[in-house]
Amino acid sequence: MDAQGRGRADNIDPADQWVLNPNTGEYELRLTPSAPQSSVPGPRRPTSSRAGTNAPRETADREVPGQIPGQVPGQVPGQRRRRSEPEPPAGRRSRRPVKKKSKAKKVLLWTGGSMAFVLVAVSAAGYLYVKHLNDNITSVSDDGASTGGFSKDKAINLLVIGTDKRTGSGNEGYGDAGSVGHADTTILLHISKDRSNATALSIPRDLIVDVPDCQTTQEDGTQKVIPGSESVRFNTSLGQDGRTPSCTVRTVTELTGIQADNFMVADFNAVKTLTDAVGGVEVCLAKDIDDSDSHLKLSKGTHNISGETALAFVRTRHSVGFGGDLSRIQLQQQFLSALMRKLSSNSTLTSPTKLLKLAEVGTKALTVDSKLDSIGKLKDLGLELGKLNPKNLTFTTIPVIDNPAETVKATVVLNDTKAPPVFQAIKEDVSFTDVKKKQAKASKDAAAARLEGSKSAASEVRVRILNGGAPSGSAQETLAWLQNDKGVLKSENAGNAPAELAKTTLEYAPDQAAQARELASLMGLSGSALKPGKSVTNSQGLPAMTLTLGKDFQGAGVSLTTPTKAPDVDSKTTADKVTCAK
Repeated sequence: MDAQGRGRADNIDPADQWVLNPNTGEYELRLTPSAPQSSVPGPRRPTSSRAGTNAPRETADREVPGQIPGQVPGQVPGQRRRRSEPEPPAGRRSRRPVKKKSKAKKVLLWTGGSMAFVLVAVSAAGYLYVKHLNDNITSVSDDGASTGGFSKDKAINLLVIGTDKRTGSGNEGYGDAGSVGHADTTILLHISKDRSNATALSIPRDLIVDVPDCQTTQEDGTQKVIPGSESVRFNTSLGQDGRTPSCTVRTVTELTGIQADNFMVADFNAVKTLTDAVGGVEVCLAKDIDDSDSHLKLSKGTHNISGETALAFVRTRHSVGFGGDLSRIQLQQQFLSALMRKLSSNSTLTSPTKLLKLAEVGTKALTVDSKLDSIGKLKDLGLELGKLNPKNLTFTTIPVIDNPAETVKATVVLNDTKAPPVFQAIKEDVSFTDVKKKQAKASKDAAAARLEGSKSAASEVRVRILNGGAPSGSAQETLAWLQNDKGVLKSENAGNAPAELAKTTLEYAPDQAAQARELASLMGLSGSALKPGKSVTNSQGLPAMTLTLGKDFQGAGVSLTTPTKAPDVDSKTTADKVTCAK
């Protein structure tokens, strides 16, 4: 019988063409049946199931005289069965046993198609929005001053620079009228490798430093080496003589020994727009402030500030503390703590409006290095920062003292006693808050045990010294120090190691453990630096230990013991606490 007798093929609902395959137990779509069959699929039986039996056929397979095969009684040829047809009487086998499931499939097919369309539309809009955000981003070259960008599996050092450059409308009354944009506020943000803690180290703008020569990429794309300066204010590392942010990065590396992975630069507008985007941040004052220089006028107590008031807050200094830059740093740290609390709060994270506004103003407000020049890279950095708990973000300041060369104190110099341990703690990824580190106790105890026991006399220590990543000449420098100052006469310079190491190691045989403990004591090696292994033969054919100086080597006589606790600092606060400025 032709298609007209069964209903035109293009009028057949695909949901009505699902047929049970008795061999697999699965429903299959039969779009082009090869023989006349019911337009309404039902369970099919193998021919063999009927052969040799007198059992009556199922109702669904019976034919009524004068009825077209497959036609429902009373149904006009070519007409489909109405969905409102009553269910068959109880006890009778339905001719449409899978209709309900077929309807579900049809709905899923329709919904899936619609959803795909929606997703494509959203993706297209998302792509355009991401492109828009990428176009917002301003980036400048790092000129090789940084490490080349942060890594997700390593500690992160991010240099955040706030300039006093007056860009945008409404900023005419702030800062120096002709400022080229100095490093007015600078923070070195260190995020630990395990993301359990972070340290925000403020660098005073009036700190006297040496600014090194720096290779820069100028606005017109030309390359220029800007000569360094000795004993100048830190803030001149940016803007002065055409210096770019990469010069500030080099200056921080020179000052602290810590190389930034990335940097960000913000001007006056960033403070105003970011606080507006999150609906303001909460700050606290211990007294009334009316500062005509910064335009800050607030009463004692807690305030929600944004826009112009937020900018005035981070710029005021004459009305708090001793009226200098160090007092202003404390206000800035309080402000950044409040901003971080707001950014991580539910009121921000659950508000699509705020998040979109943040993405918009954030990409416009910040200038980033060329390794952070896309919304994707900024998102990845943001995800790493988002793993931090505010209570484990410590704000502190580089330890300094008043410049002894000045009668009228206007600048500060590094505190040579307190500052180096702070830098070392950051380099060694030591937390300034009490964070429980996940470390195998057995491994820690085993390393400590290597230092316990008797020690050989220095004159009995036999060691070969290799340079495995330390500065050139370090092996010879260490040899001279050990022989002349420590009496380790059975030592020799064995040249360069086959490969560079991040950490200094001392490998020794079991019968050399006493020698290893003595050398570790002389050099300040930790138990983890000691590597039980085997001895080697020195130039005299005698067994010797192997000392390999790694990249952590700081010089002969400088202890290599990794600090386990951060040093005490004069001022310290965490981002989860609200402190009132005095």
